[in-house]
Amino acid sequence: MTEQQHPISPAPAGENGLPSTAPSRPEASAPARPRRRFGFFRAKKAKPPTEAKPALEAKPDVEVKPGTEEAPRIPAQRTAASSGDAVAGQVEGTSGGKPAGSGTSAPAAPDPGKPSPAAPEPGKPSSAASEPGKERAAAGTATKKKVPKQRAQLPTSRPPGAPPDPWTVFATIPEQPPSRVRRALAPVVRVLSHEWALALYASVLLAVLMTWPVLRHPLGTLPQDLGDPARQAWQLAWAGHILITDPVRLWQANAYFPLADSFAFGDSLLGYAPLAMIGAGPEAAVLRYNVLFVVAHALLAFGAYALVRQLGARPTGAAVAAIAFAYAPWRLAQEGHLDIISAGGIPLALAMLARGHGWSLRYGLRPDRRSAGWAAAGWVVAAWQVTLGFSLGIPFAYVLGLILLTLLVGSIVRRLRQSGHRPLVRLLHRPAVPLLGWRLAVTDTLGALIFAGVALLIAVPYTRVPDSSTRTQEIDFFSPPLHSLLIGPAESRVWGAAHETTRSSLGWAAEMSLLPGVVLYALALAGLAFSVWHLRHRMALMVAVTVAVVLTLGTNYLGGHYTYLPLFGHYPASFDQRIPGRLMLWVTLLLVILAAGAVDDFVRRALHLAAQRVPPWPGPWLRLAMLTPLILVALEGWNSTPHPAVPDQPAAMRTVTGSMLVLPTTDLGDQTVQLWSTSRFEPLANGGGTFAAVRQSELRSRVASFPDEGSIQYLRSIGVTKVVLLREQVVGTPWERAGDIPVDALNIRREDLPDAVVFHLDPAAAPQQPPPGQTTVPQQPGQTPIPQQQPGLTTAPQQQPGLTTAPQQQPGLTTAPQQQPGLATVPQQQPGLTTVPQQPPALAAVPQETLS
Repeated sequence: MTEQQHPISPAPAGENGLPSTAPSRPEASAPARPRRRFGFFRAKKAKPPTEAKPALEAKPDVEVKPGTEEAPRIPAQRTAASSGDAVAGQVEGTSGGKPAGSGTSAPAAPDPGKPSPAAPEPGKPSSAASEPGKERAAAGTATKKKVPKQRAQLPTSRPPGAPPDPWTVFATIPEQPPSRVRRALAPVVRVLSHEWALALYASVLLAVLMTWPVLRHPLGTLPQDLGDPARQAWQLAWAGHILITDPVRLWQANAYFPLADSFAFGDSLLGYAPLAMIGAGPEAAVLRYNVLFVVAHALLAFGAYALVRQLGARPTGAAVAAIAFAYAPWRLAQEGHLDIISAGGIPLALAMLARGHGWSLRYGLRPDRRSAGWAAAGWVVAAWQVTLGFSLGIPFAYVLGLILLTLLVGSIVRRLRQSGHRPLVRLLHRPAVPLLGWRLAVTDTLGALIFAGVALLIAVPYTRVPDSSTRTQEIDFFSPPLHSLLIGPAESRVWGAAHETTRSSLGWAAEMSLLPGVVLYALALAGLAFSVWHLRHRMALMVAVTVAVVLTLGTNYLGGHYTYLPLFGHYPASFDQRIPGRLMLWVTLLLVILAAGAVDDFVRRALHLAAQRVPPWPGPWLRLAMLTPLILVALEGWNSTPHPAVPDQPAAMRTVTGSMLVLPTTDLGDQTVQLWSTSRFEPLANGGGTFAAVRQSELRSRVASFPDEGSIQYLRSIGVTKVVLLREQVVGTPWERAGDIPVDALNIRREDLPDAVVFHLDPAAAPQQPPPGQTTVPQQPGQTPIPQQQPGLTTAPQQQPGLTTAPQQQPGLTTAPQQQPGLATVPQQQPGLTTVPQQPPALAAVPQETLS
């Protein structure tokens, strides 16, 4: 039996007695429903012209060959509506294996609103269904027609008493709009779950773990030692105190009395002053220092992450760069210098400036991503960074100046290309794109002026500090050798013990152990071979690393005459540019950018390999391989920094008022005394650190024999009215027995306190006159006889009859007195000089603790 072309298409006019009128064709605008073709809807082959076949014939599901007894299955009868839908679906179908309109005319689709001619009337057998039966009967095949029953329609309503349909109830519930609280919290949730917020959380958590146990005892311990951390805790406390009470006296700190501009003796950390306004006293100062210590490490990691991400690295590469930069082994030796640790504003400002200018190392300059707001924020962060100190601020200013120079030259080149300079256009062969818009140009100009203004304003008191003639000698002393870049500090848990022997060969190991990390070196070298950065960028980064290393070596490369000294050698000693090894910060920053390119390329290859897996997800070993660089750089930053306990503040430091000197006085001990003075901030002659080291050494030598006439006269000349002798601290010092010596003959008064002895040097507070008849003053051991005079008088007394040896001038005057004969401990020069001597001692004569 042959197949027809269309089982449901109408027959030709006049054939088989069917009507000759074809159904009307649907409108062209009505979309045709696609028709799914099954086995019984295949195109029929045309029958021979001698045979007559009905135009409409329902094809059975299974064709029965002659001689078989199996009856075919006949599809269910269709209603007029369903037939019309089926026919309408053939408008864009095929006819005989060809698309409609390709040369073979397809039958017109009937109007869906009219019954199809091929549709049988309800209740009557279809002629198309009877014809196959006749053919099979003629062929001798026993067939039995089966007409399937039509499926009854499902009820649209539930029977009485039945529970409501839960699915119907669920479908009818309208979608509820979010509440006002949820709508208000949506932006906050988006901000708190943003990538930068997650990076900030991770940076803080990592800082707490990597600096542990700083926050274990934050009120009573300081990291590394009690020297510079105690002094810098005092600096923070003084800045917060004086900005609230008397901002005009900011630079006239209470320590180093009576020297002027004593707050400029070292990096001021002025940018932390708003946080320093909270709390008072030594405990608050220690807590504040420890909190800022952890925050500084978190800012290091966050700033490096932001910079590397802005340059175009993926989060994994940026995370490796952030940890390698914040916790490089060489930085562990600087844990006692908060001003050196507080370098996170440098990469953060560079990241904001790059974002504002739409520049990325991976994608180049993208003008559509410019933002004057981000550029302004970058300049604000840069100005804040320079307020923390000039140790890192001056090199940062050089880098910003280089960036501005590059932008200026680039803008000029772009301008020449836009103006039609033909030779230059032919040379560059690139379309002219504006480098900066007027908004960015104004922002950069104002930002640079604000940065320079802030730096110059803070530099004024530093220029008033007396300079040191040994500045060049100190630079030469602290210049590290080349092999110091491979030596780890003693505070490194991984490399501390391993490099102990090589570290002992360094002149000053604390400033010359400059290993940035073995893993970082390996990743940076790998970044030269394969990386997501372009080859030209990798070569430029390598050149920049070389220049930074040369500057870090100081005078150990060409004597520094063409490298370090022209850039940093001319600054006064107060700007603290005498330690070239601190430029290792820039070497580390460039190395982590190279390393991030290698890690990013490794992650890209790993993700490409994971995409070929089924399912496309990295396995556990592949994930571990992607995180291995992150784990290794964090392991190298594991520290063994000591955290000594801060001695308790003596009660006398909270009760004694007036200008004072606290004994014993040493360089390290004076820095703890400065911390104790944060309760009342009374004028204090004590002071430690590098600056004013010569004057402080002179002070200690002058008062080494206190109490005696020479030391008392010197202290009065510099304005000190009280000497506080701490009983528990003087054991083993030259002042161990100073509290037991009689002082009545020295025109001073002694006051015994539970934990200290206070000597009042003010003549008005001296004891009353001795009883009548006492004409001699008791002689102290080791002194020549002192002229006989009445103690305790504030004016020139009347000379007693019979006394011919009494001098005309009474000792104890606050003005510079004339030198008394017979005092061997008083030098021949006038006491009380506050300036540095013209010929300071050589560097070798300065105590080593003053160089740290």
